Amino acid sequence: MDGSNPTGRYRAIFISDIHLGTRGCKAEYLLDFLKHTESDYLYLVGDIVDGWRLKKSWYWPQPHNDVIQKLLRKSRKGTKVVYIPGNHDEALRDYTSLVFGGVEVTGETTHVTADGRRLLVIHGDEFDGIVRYAPWLAKVGDKAYGFALLINHWFNRIRRQFGMPYWSLSAYLKDRVKDAVQYVDNFERAVVEEARRRGAQGVVCGHIHKAEIREMDGVLYCNDGDWVESCTALVEHHGGRLEILHWADLRGLSAFEAYAKAHA
Repeated sequence: MDGSNPTGRYRAIFISDIHLGTRGCKAEYLLDFLKHTESDYLYLVGDIVDGWRLKKSWYWPQPHNDVIQKLLRKSRKGTKVVYIPGNHDEALRDYTSLVFGGVEVTGETTHVTADGRRLLVIHGDEFDGIVRYAPWLAKVGDKAYGFALLINHWFNRIRRQFGMPYWSLSAYLKDRVKDAVQYVDNFERAVVEEARRRGAQGVVCGHIHKAEIREMDGVLYCNDGDWVESCTALVEHHGGRLEILHWADLRGLSAFEAYAKAHA
C-alpha cells in the first residue's frame, strides 16, 4: 500500500472501539479510512457506539452520524457487515441474531481466512475480570480514561507549541505501569485460551485499545486497536495475510488536528 494514496481492497476488515458519542472518537479519520478501503467482509468488533457516555450526556456531531451512514452504505453495496456488540454498546446484545439495515448483529462469530484458518471474533470484555466481576470499577476506570485523554489533550497542545510530536499518555501507561502490563497480558492469554478451547487457530478481539498481531502458544492473537487514539484496523489480504493498518500514519493525519476538532 502506497502511504501517499493508501486505497485498498481487502478480503476482510476488522475495526472496534470507535466510541461514537464521545469527544475522544476520531470519526473524521474513520470516515477517511472507510472512504479509501473496500472489503468483502467488515466486522464491527464492539464498542462502536458508547452508550455509557451517551446516558450521561448527549454528544453526537455530524461526523458521528456520517460514520453510521457510511457503514450502512457499504452494506447496501454488497459488503457483508457483522456487528458484535461490546460492553459500551451492550444494549444491542438484546438484539443478536437480528439484521438492521443489512447489518447482522451477533454476540460472536467465526471468520475463515482465505488460507483456511478459523478465527474466533469477539469483543473480549467477557474475559476482562474487572468488567465481569466489578462493573462499577470498570465504569470508574472509564471515567479515569476519559480524564487521561483530557489531560493528554492539553499536554499535547503545549508540546505542539514547542514543535514536539504528539505523545499518548494512556499508551505510555499501558506499556510502563506494571499492573497495566499484567492486565493486558492476562486479557490476551484468556482470549487465546478460549480460542484454543473452541478449536480455532486464532482470535480477533478489541476492548483493550492495543493493536497487535502475534502468536501465543500456537494460537494467533489479533487485536484491531481503536479509533480513539491509535486509529488502527486489522485487515485480511486476499491471500489470507493479516496486517494492522495504522491509518493516521499511513495518511499523514495529525493527532493534534483530531483533538482540536473534538474539543472545539
